[in-house]
Amino acid sequence: MMDKAFLCEILSPEGSLFRGEAVFVAATATDGEVGVLFNHAPLVSALGEGSLRITLPDGTVRRFTAHGGFLEVSGNRVTILTDRAEPAE
Repeated sequence: MMDKAFLCEILSPEGSLFRGEAVFVAATATDGEVGVLFNHAPLVSALGEGSLRITLPDGTVRRFTAHGGFLEVSGNRVTILTDRAEPAE
């Protein structure tokens, strides 16, 4: 079975840190970890300080560290708005 991809974007005041297709996104929310797959229900979650993991369609995992913000899931699109984030690689 082929994984279904969706659009993911990480935005900060400095601009776009990532924009591309993903098959899985995991983020540290203020009340635990949240994971998102294709066709996830609409969601808005506050982010705490912690990791963001984006699994690309080819299996590559991109890692970032976020310092607060929000994650929104809407219509097979994940938007992460963060005060500050940087690649963790």
